[in-house]
Amino acid sequence: MEKNKVLVIDDDTKLRDLLMRYLDQQGYTVEALPDARDLDRKLARNRPDILVLDIMMPGEDGLAVVRRLRAQGEMIPVIMLTARGEDIDRILGLEMGADDYLAKPFNPRELTARIQSVLRRHYATPALTASHDENASIHFGEFGLHLGQRELSCNGQTIALTSAEYAVLSVLVTHPRRPLTREQLMEMALGKGNGESLDRSIDVHISRLRKALEKGSGGPRYIQTVWGYGYVFVPDGRDRE
Repeated sequence: MEKNKVLVIDDDTKLRDLLMRYLDQQGYTVEALPDARDLDRKLARNRPDILVLDIMMPGEDGLAVVRRLRAQGEMIPVIMLTARGEDIDRILGLEMGADDYLAKPFNPRELTARIQSVLRRHYATPALTASHDENASIHFGEFGLHLGQRELSCNGQTIALTSAEYAVLSVLVTHPRRPLTREQLMEMALGKGNGESLDRSIDVHISRLRKALEKGSGGPRYIQTVWGYGYVFVPDGRDRE
């Protein structure tokens, strides 16, 4: 089987070398850059499957990189490395369109687990409820969620989603009118149960999904808040009683 390609971008030479050795031992093809200057060339010529991207870098920082890539419609999975205790950086990274984050210092095993989780979400068919096959399309309003293609469309036009956003939306859409707690959403969509910045992380994904789904609607229609509990998907966009 072809190895997954990981591109590590971090200005810390020791950390880059450590991650290159460790990820290579775990069966990945690994390249590394000290900053983002050559990122576009790498994406064009030897495209990786996932980016491991530090926030604090000389030149274009990690947040700016993710914002630029997502604005260009580039949806390659991104895991951001943040300084411990800088929760605001983690939330900003998710708001910019990162798929996951990991606080420094970290155990390389944890990074490997995050890489596997993000790649699985991004490239594999999600687990569905028994009532939906993997080639189904679920329509609500002018939108369609195409489970086999892992795409969201609006009036035939594809809407770019990160792997985490797609995973959260697919869980909500395949469980219509069933209120789900943040913990349930995180576990069902992202496979996490450790609670690290749990509420804020899932809230950021919901916020980004609402921006894609609720333009001009005057408020949340499809993804509604269940106060004191979590969120619920309402396919017809009506208020819950």
